[in-house]
Amino acid sequence: MAETISVNGTQHPIPEDPRVSLLDFLRRDVGLTGTKKGCDHGQCGACTVIVNGIRINSCLTLAAMHDGDSVTTIEGLGTPDAPSPLQRAFLEHDGFQCGYCTPGQICSATAMIEELANEWPSDASGDLGAIKLSDEEIRERMSGNLCRCGAYANIVAAIREVAEEEMT
Repeated sequence: MAETISVNGTQHPIPEDPRVSLLDFLRRDVGLTGTKKGCDHGQCGACTVIVNGIRINSCLTLAAMHDGDSVTTIEGLGTPDAPSPLQRAFLEHDGFQCGYCTPGQICSATAMIEELANEWPSDASGDLGAIKLSDEEIRERMSGNLCRCGAYANIVAAIREVAEEEMT
């Protein structure tokens, strides 16, 4: 039986070459170019995708390691006609300039909001249990996603809006 990865709900065969990164698999083999290759060292977050509900840097893992996993990319979160709440908020708050980091930022923020809902603490949380949503909390949780244009204030505002809506 062929090994497969579910990408945005569609099964795709794992490439025969075991050296192919998940990032290259998504872009080259699946044809989903929303996930960006930034540093190729896991330092910028442009390649962030969601695997089985957890955000990861797709440049740091091999496609062959994800047999049977479910991968969600920016294309799986919304469409131009029906954007996700975070995609809409990034537009409304002007949470991007060049847009290169935006797919990774939105995938990371989507998983981050789920972490908050599950009361997973961060270094900024202070106590275990109910987490107080603050700009510091959002910045800490999003620290693995860099924006070279410096749209951080607007990114935090967009995430805060959606997180507050979803947490109430």
